[in-house]
Amino acid sequence: MAADPTVPTAGGPPEEGVSLHLLGGFRLLRDSAPIVVPRGLQRVIALIGLRPGATRSQLAGLLWPDASEERALSSLRTALWRLRQDPCCPMTVTGDTVRLDPTVRLDVDDLVGTAARVRDGDDPSTAAGALAAGRHDLLPGWYDDWVLLDRERLRQLRLHMLEQVAGQHLAAGRHGEALDAALEAMAAEPLRETPHRLVVRIHLAEGNAFEAVHAFYVYRDLLRRELRLEPSPAMSALLDDTLAPIRQASREAVAGRPSPAGRRT
Repeated sequence: MAADPTVPTAGGPPEEGVSLHLLGGFRLLRDSAPIVVPRGLQRVIALIGLRPGATRSQLAGLLWPDASEERALSSLRTALWRLRQDPCCPMTVTGDTVRLDPTVRLDVDDLVGTAARVRDGDDPSTAAGALAAGRHDLLPGWYDDWVLLDRERLRQLRLHMLEQVAGQHLAAGRHGEALDAALEAMAAEPLRETPHRLVVRIHLAEGNAFEAVHAFYVYRDLLRRELRLEPSPAMSALLDDTLAPIRQASREAVAGRPSPAGRRT
C-alpha cells in the first residue's frame, strides 16, 4: 500500500545488514546484495546520509537550488514518497526531520569514527585500519556543491588522520608503520608537504641519511616542476645537520680551486 508522504513515519525499518556506501561511488546494499536505486533518488539518499537530521526545507534547497522553495519541497515530497514504497527504505521521517534509519551503516561514519579514535589515541588497533579508511573520494563524478564541500572535508580529515598515525608510530619508534602511513598520505596528495616532511624525519630517525636526502630532493623537484615553488624553510631545516658537512666540503673545494686568471696557459 502506498504511504502518504505527509505522514511523519517511515515505511518500516530496513532489514539488518543494510549499508550505504558513498566513498568511491554510491552503493546501497542489503546483506551485501546491491539495491538498484535511480540516480535521482541516489542524490536524496546520499544527502540524507551526509546531513543527519536536516529539515525538509534544508534538503530541498540543497537538492534543487535553482527551483523555487515551493517546487523544491514538492520534488522532495515526491522523492520521499517513492523511497518509502521500498520495504528496505533506508530512512526515517519524524515531523520535519529526515535521517537515515539508525540500523543503516554508513561508510562515511566509519571514516569519521576512525579519525576520532586516532585523534583520541584510545584504540591502538585503529591505526592499522586507518590506512584503508576513506581511501576513495566521496561520490566521484558528482559535482553538486554539497558533494564538493563534503568531499574536501573528508579528504582533509583523512590526510590529517594518516599524518597523525605516522607521527604516533614515529614517536614510538615503529618506523616501518610510520613510513606506511606517511606514504599513504603522500599517495593521496603528492604535492602536500607534510607527508614528505614525515618521510624525511622517519629516514633520519632510522639513520638513513641517503634516503632522507633523496626524499627531500624528489619532493623539491616535484614542487619546482608542478608549482615553481621551493620546500618550506621548516622542511629544509630538517636536513641542515645532515647536509652541513657536504656543503662545507663544497665551499672548501671551491675556495681551494685556482681562479681562472691565476691558471697557466
